[in-house]
Amino acid sequence: MDKSKASISSCLLSDARIVLPGSVTDRISLLVEDGRITRIFEPSTAQQAKAQVRIDLDGLTLFPGFIDVHIHGAGGVDTMEASADGLHQVARFLAENGVTSWLPTLVPAPEEDYRRAARAIRQLMREQEGRPAAARVLGLHYEGPFINSAQCGALRPVHFRIFHEAADIDALAVVEEKGAARMITVAPEIEGGIELVRELHGRGWIVSIGHTRAGVDALDRACEAGARHMTHFMNAMSPLHHRTPGPIGWGLINDAITCDVIADGVHVDPLILKLVLRSKTPARIALISDAVAPTGLGDGEYRIWGETVNVFQGRTQNSRGSIAGSVITMRDAVRMMLSLDVPAEDVARMASINPARLLGINQEYGSIEIGKRADLVALDGEGNVRLTLIGGRVAFENQL
Repeated sequence: MDKSKASISSCLLSDARIVLPGSVTDRISLLVEDGRITRIFEPSTAQQAKAQVRIDLDGLTLFPGFIDVHIHGAGGVDTMEASADGLHQVARFLAENGVTSWLPTLVPAPEEDYRRAARAIRQLMREQEGRPAAARVLGLHYEGPFINSAQCGALRPVHFRIFHEAADIDALAVVEEKGAARMITVAPEIEGGIELVRELHGRGWIVSIGHTRAGVDALDRACEAGARHMTHFMNAMSPLHHRTPGPIGWGLINDAITCDVIADGVHVDPLILKLVLRSKTPARIALISDAVAPTGLGDGEYRIWGETVNVFQGRTQNSRGSIAGSVITMRDAVRMMLSLDVPAEDVARMASINPARLLGINQEYGSIEIGKRADLVALDGEGNVRLTLIGGRVAFENQL
C-alpha cells in the first residue's frame, strides 16, 4: 500500500522511543485512528490492536511534529511571492524535515503584495486537506512593518510604518479563514507603538516584540498592553549593556515574556543559546527557523526581497553585510539543541508545545497525548527524519 496517497483510517506505530510531555518512554507503541492519537501502550499489548497500517519504528525517537511560527520560504519559494501551489511546495519540503504546522511569514512590503500573499495563504488553507499531506498552514505572521528602522536587519526600511490610527492596521491583509492565526512583530518604541500593541491585542493578534531598541519603560508598557513574546531573541535588537539592559536584559529576566530563537549557531552562538536556556528555561522558549527561500538549495547567490543574498556554508548575507534570515529547518534547530545536551522532552517543548501554546492551539497540537492530532515525526540517532505523520496521514517516509 502506498501510505503517502492512501486514505488511512488507522495506523499502529510500534516499538518507538516516544517523547511525551515531560518524559521519554522507550519501546512503546501508539495507535492513530481518524487522524487522532487514541492509544499509547506497551509493545506486548500492541499486537491486539487492529490497524489498517502497521509501521515498526524499531527504536526511533517519536517527537510531536515541529511547529514553525517564523519562516519566509524554502526550496526556492518565497512566501511573499508564492501562489497556493508554491506554498504547498514549501509545505511538502517542511514535512520532509519534520515540520507539521507553520506560519508563512511576510516582510514589510507594499499593500498589494500583502493582499496577494494573504489570498494565496487563504486558498491553501481551504485546500490543504484535499492535497497530498504536507505541513499544515495555520495562518500568517507579519514581521513588521511597524518596527524600528535602526534595527532593520535584512528588512527594507522604505516599507516600515508608524501608527496613527486603527485604519493603519486595516491595511494589513488578513486570512479570512476560521481559526487562522494572526501574529505580528512590532517595535513598541515607534510613534504610536504602545497604542498599536493595545489595538492589535484587542483585535486578537498575537503581538511579539522585535526589531527594536525599546527601553525598559516602553517594554513594560508594551507587556501591559498585550505584547508578551519576543521575535528571534537577541537578533535585530539593541545589544545588552550593563548600564542599558534594553530588550535583551528585559527579556532575560522577565518571566511573563516568552521568546523564540534561531538555533543555527550563526544567529546566536551555542554558548549564548545555553545562556538563554538557563535564564528563560525550556518553558519560555520556542524554536524557529526564520528560513528564507534558498533553504535546501545549497550555496550560491539568490534574489530575495529585491536584493542579492549570498549563501555560504550555512550563513546568509546581503549586500549591506547583514544576515538575511537562515537556511535551516526546525529539524536543524532540534539537532542543535540536542547537541547541547538538552533533554529530548525539553527540546520537544521548545519545538512543538511552546509554539502551539503561543498560537493558542495547544489543546489540539504540540504534544503526544491521547485525543490530540496525530502530527508526529520519527528521528533516528543522527537526527534524520524517517517518518512524518500529519493528521494521521503519511507525509514523508524514509527507509522504514
